[in-house]
Amino acid sequence: MNLDITLAEPRGFCAGVDRAIEIVEKALAKFGAPIYVRHEIVHNTHVVNDLKERGAIFIEDLADVPPGATLVFSAHGVSKAVQAEAAQRGFQVFDATCPLVTKVHVEVAKLAKEGFEFIMIGHKGHPEVEGTMGQLTEGIHLVEDVADVARVQPRQTERLAVVTQTTLSVDDAAEITAAVTARFPHIRAPKQQDICYATQNRQDAVKVLSPQVDVVVVVGSPTSSNSNRLRELAAKLDTSAYMVDDASELNPEWFVGKQRVGLTAGASAPELLVQGVVQRLRELGAVAVRKMDGIEETIQFPLPKGLRLNEDE
Repeated sequence: MNLDITLAEPRGFCAGVDRAIEIVEKALAKFGAPIYVRHEIVHNTHVVNDLKERGAIFIEDLADVPPGATLVFSAHGVSKAVQAEAAQRGFQVFDATCPLVTKVHVEVAKLAKEGFEFIMIGHKGHPEVEGTMGQLTEGIHLVEDVADVARVQPRQTERLAVVTQTTLSVDDAAEITAAVTARFPHIRAPKQQDICYATQNRQDAVKVLSPQVDVVVVVGSPTSSNSNRLRELAAKLDTSAYMVDDASELNPEWFVGKQRVGLTAGASAPELLVQGVVQRLRELGAVAVRKMDGIEETIQFPLPKGLRLNEDE
């Protein structure tokens, strides 16, 4: 094979993922193993396995955490009930919820006090959706697609607001939001869209990348919503598209008769895995690697208080 590789820009880790992983690393360094983490800190198999080896224990049920332990909430956020249970059990808690998810939680809490009900656009069972819907005990209704919009039955429509999962397909979310607005013309939209900057930027990059290549490879784990959306988007643009956890999952048959390979990564996939895929593609015959022009992301989020290793840090 005689392959050329084009790397999408931006790709890989976002600020929220960087922060979440660093919170677990700092907690391990300051308090020692084990550190308990509710749910996978981010949806990437390699990240989770690396932290397990260093002493992180991932749990779903707080009953599995011993009294007095240090607990980290994942980047996806948790419900009010989980927060209350953690406080009741007396854990030392560090919240790694992405600040852009927290923004949605704050908006929901604020508007709920003003008597609003909510339509939430998202994927049922995703931990971020469970966390956002769990900010309230009632009055928040999930829709996954346009068909759901026709079926949803809020108790009232005078005070109704829409929120979205932060890692959705931008185009799909826009289509569903349009259906929501058509049915509920006076619904309140967020001041800024809930879909996060990193999701938007990576999808925009794939829209530019896909027409330039014969096949797109997305590095990401099956549980990663934003990684799955990247693969789906490339496929919608009529480009052969595959998602791999790492280089070992590459199938040489994907590249037979192809000349141009586009490579990107979801927001929870480390750059190390991308470079592993590049190396494997070189072994399969890739001769050139170029970076696409794209947005340079400079956003950083501060760590929670209490995770400095010493006072001078």
